[in-house]
Amino acid sequence: MRTPLRPLARILQARADGLNPDQIERENLRLRHEAMREKSRARAEFRLLILCVSFVCAFGAIGARMGLMAATTPVEPRASAPGAEILAQRADITDRNGRILATNMTTHALYAHPKVMVDPKGTALKLAEIFPDLDPAALERRFTDGRSFVWIKKVLSPEQMQLVHEIGDPGLLFGPREMRLYPNGTLAAHVLGGTSFGAEGVHSAEVIGTAGIEKALDARLRDPAQAGKPLILSLDLSIQATVEEVLHAGMTMLNAKGAAAILMDARTGEIISLVSLPNFDPNDRPNPLVDKNAEPGDSPLFNRAVQGVYELGSTFKIFAAAQGMELGLVGPETLVDANAPMIWGRHRIKEFEGKNYGPLLSVTDVIAKSSNVGTAHIALMIGPLRQQAFLKALGFFEPTPLELIEAPGARPLIPKKWPEIVTITTSYGHGMSASPMHLAAAYAAIANGGVMIKPTLLKREGATTGVRVMSEATAMESVKMLRRVVTEGTASLAEVPGYEVAGKTGTADKPKKTGGYYDDKVINTFASVFPASNPQYVLIVTLDEPLDNTLSQARRTAGWTAVPVASEIIRRVAPLMGLRPKLEPPAVDAVTAASN
Repeated sequence: MRTPLRPLARILQARADGLNPDQIERENLRLRHEAMREKSRARAEFRLLILCVSFVCAFGAIGARMGLMAATTPVEPRASAPGAEILAQRADITDRNGRILATNMTTHALYAHPKVMVDPKGTALKLAEIFPDLDPAALERRFTDGRSFVWIKKVLSPEQMQLVHEIGDPGLLFGPREMRLYPNGTLAAHVLGGTSFGAEGVHSAEVIGTAGIEKALDARLRDPAQAGKPLILSLDLSIQATVEEVLHAGMTMLNAKGAAAILMDARTGEIISLVSLPNFDPNDRPNPLVDKNAEPGDSPLFNRAVQGVYELGSTFKIFAAAQGMELGLVGPETLVDANAPMIWGRHRIKEFEGKNYGPLLSVTDVIAKSSNVGTAHIALMIGPLRQQAFLKALGFFEPTPLELIEAPGARPLIPKKWPEIVTITTSYGHGMSASPMHLAAAYAAIANGGVMIKPTLLKREGATTGVRVMSEATAMESVKMLRRVVTEGTASLAEVPGYEVAGKTGTADKPKKTGGYYDDKVINTFASVFPASNPQYVLIVTLDEPLDNTLSQARRTAGWTAVPVASEIIRRVAPLMGLRPKLEPPAVDAVTAASN
């Protein structure tokens, strides 16, 4: 209830006492105003208190956030799209000695905000001068069609970035990003594969693997927990460079369409070198071929060592001999029928150039002379089922378990049916196709004493285990037979003094798409083991359509093409791997010349 300014009782009492009633009204008015002022002051003081507390809380929160940001490490950038995190960091890749094969480099991308550009047409013309692959008319159209954002270049060199700076248009902006760098260019290109950009933001881009080991082990390379730990490969950079150099020279001299080489540690399964030619630069990875009529091998992206599935010819003959000895059917000196030609139903099994090594040959001579007929008779003793089981144990029925994204697709071509004629042809490497990597793994099992070890491109630490596929005695006898191929047989040009090379040649006619085989196109392979007295390494060299024209008569066999190339590779890389040459003592009756 409000207090009346002129209460009637007091007015009547004041008049009776002779006082002025207006004074009572003024006094009540003063008291009311004082009460109102006190109430307003209290309300104002409360509001000021709330405002001060709000300011203190707001600036305290800002200061605390700034201090927290200054005290913490930077986090990975995020894309503009909510929830899409971009992991830019990628682990390095090194060879077995720690030398860099793949690393990261910070660069910049170029983009535009057309709505803030001063001169879209002039800017488009200047950008086309800096980047000849850009169409100025198309660029101008993108700048003027109402877009608010335009990507121009995903990767810039420092020189290009400076030239864009000099254009001076405020609508041209740069975004930092990380890209993959391969400092050795084409070296080990088919192993590394390559990368591309995945999720992209203005200030960062995700680097993802597109081929090779970059894609096969993409999750490991992108794992933030292992970003500072490089991926160590089994390759040796020096040996890889040497093998590539020799193989390229051999391919050029022999007019070959392509070539592949694999150098493998037979005891650990580590791949020391893997080469496929022609190759490419992973820093500027070419596009796949679009010609439907082109063969896969026509593309430099095709990995002949892993993806190439070929008939490997007479390199398979040692498997028939090894299995025959393992089963106790034959020994190294057992005589087998080698009388050519061999008639089997409507099929004629012939020797190279119509030769006849018969009527009988020892198993060792069957391998040394590369007798198709002698190998066929050994295979018939073994039989189809046991032959299949042995080849399966050697890995010829499944893709190689290698750390390359291309490896699972390189499935050997196996005959659907396996009659005795297939047993015969398979024994000398026809009718069944596999990759050079399959052959390297199988020869490693012979070289290391009969244990099938999984090949790998990663450096291995500690002991390696595998599955035994033949006895140590059988493996040793097989190596001795392969040694005879070099000392007395078809691979005499493979002899490297001091390193006791053992191996087997293989010359296979290339099949036609329409059926049958070419008369003048071959796949030549030399599978070698060294040193024969203590086998440590396996080397496979394959040439596609080689031709030796150095003499009057053209020569296409592996003994004249793949063998000399492999010999030069061994001569060059054996010292790099720490192998000391085994010097043979001079004969007792030898004459030594001396001079003062």
